[in-house]
Amino acid sequence: LASTAITCFTRGLDLRKGTEDVLCPANCPLWQFYVFGDGVYASLSSVCGAAIHSGVITNAGGAVRVQTLPGQDNYPAVNANGIQSQVLSRWASSFSVTAGPKSTALEAVGRTVSTARPSTGKRPKKTLDKKAGNKDCKADIAFLIDGSYNIGQRRFNLQKNFVGKVAVMLGIGTEGPHVGVVQASEHPKIEFYLKNFTAAKEVLFAIKELGFRGGNSNTGKALKHTAQKFFSLENGARKGIPKIIVVFLDGWPSDDLEEAGIVAREFGVNVFIVSVAKPTTEELGMVQDIGFVDKAVCRSNGFFSYQMPTWFGTTKYVKPLVQKLCSHEQMLCSKTCYNSVNIGFLIDGSSSVGESNFRLVLEFVSNVAKAFDISDIGSKVAAVQFTYDQRPEFSFTDHVTKEKVLSAIRNIRYMSGGTATGDAISFTTRNVFGPVKDGPNKNFLIVLTDGQSYDDVRGPAAAAQKAGITVFSVGVAWAPLDDLKDMASEPRESHTFFTREFTGLEQMVPDIIRGICKDFLDSKQ
Repeated sequence: LASTAITCFTRGLDLRKGTEDVLCPANCPLWQFYVFGDGVYASLSSVCGAAIHSGVITNAGGAVRVQTLPGQDNYPAVNANGIQSQVLSRWASSFSVTAGPKSTALEAVGRTVSTARPSTGKRPKKTLDKKAGNKDCKADIAFLIDGSYNIGQRRFNLQKNFVGKVAVMLGIGTEGPHVGVVQASEHPKIEFYLKNFTAAKEVLFAIKELGFRGGNSNTGKALKHTAQKFFSLENGARKGIPKIIVVFLDGWPSDDLEEAGIVAREFGVNVFIVSVAKPTTEELGMVQDIGFVDKAVCRSNGFFSYQMPTWFGTTKYVKPLVQKLCSHEQMLCSKTCYNSVNIGFLIDGSSSVGESNFRLVLEFVSNVAKAFDISDIGSKVAAVQFTYDQRPEFSFTDHVTKEKVLSAIRNIRYMSGGTATGDAISFTTRNVFGPVKDGPNKNFLIVLTDGQSYDDVRGPAAAAQKAGITVFSVGVAWAPLDDLKDMASEPRESHTFFTREFTGLEQMVPDIIRGICKDFLDSKQ
């Protein structure tokens, strides 16, 4: 049986027969090998790399017999014979390697290995969590690849290989990172969305199939398009998971990145720029803005920009980039006013309000709450009703979905009684905001009242503000303007609202939301 000569990079899945004898060349560059597993290798692995890793041949090359095996649920990472193999959680097929035709102890080895994982139609229950991927890496990532004439077909293919390696190392899975790809050229093209694939092998295949588009590198246009269109819920973006765009740039962009960077930040997207082969001195004359990287990235603190000198030998750059993409606590642009605030509502339940107006108050509370991304790692809402006494309706930790919060607001029962607003503010500062005062979210209190308070409001409101709570006062009907201003945070004009009729509350909703967002952004400067 003649052996087939293969290259250093021929993978198990490139071989077509169940058992195949191959010849590996000499002097393959060890650091370029991609090998997954130990003993049994994912078919994504380089055959010659696996053969050296398992000790069947040395770097001098030689004859290897490759036996195709069923897929496995876990390929371990093991360092052996100068090659570090990598972890892969699942792959559809595997192979084992043994010495070429000269050996006789071969068949037994082939047989015992192949029984390691019987290929039954049904997957055993316990393997289901392997599909989950790397749960510690929470990210929804768009790879914005360069498809312009700047990069050219050959480097475009090297770029695809690099993106594929990053995708594999991320540990894509149902509960791990999800990725999609957008190609930037004259016009941006979304190649596939987050929802299309949740397994590394599918993503790799999709990346391999990408065609080169050519044209100008209108990266700004593509970045803006991706920030606005790519991360919708219907396209697979997940609530509360950081949104990331990794922009690959070969040379320089043909258009302006600054505006696109602003749009991305407004949409709560973290932009990374991976620049490869900096512009030459002649090219710099064509760059609209030399500081384009700092203007486009999420923050110009060095964390979000990444440089590679060339597309060759990029394997060593994979892991550091993956570590960055998986550090969700560093994703500063994920925090927007919609997903990083605690809003406490202090609701007047005194007898002057009346049952039907009380319903209008609750509608107002719902409409404000509805605008925010409420989740266990996002924004939170709490409510307290007051007369002379205070009744906590629900705390910041009671409901962690928007649906549950809105349902809890609907179920608030009207108390009826006197009006002690000052006491109520002190109660809320202590009992509702106290437990979250050291948390990551910015705190807001919205006080709704329709009349004069029987006690002092100025002292309790000042104490609340000193505790880091921004206070908005919303008055209806007989609420005195002096009281409202005394309660409100500075500048008082923009934190004080008043309407004669309860029906006027509805018009205030957009202004209150805008006010919260303005304060949130000002606090981040």
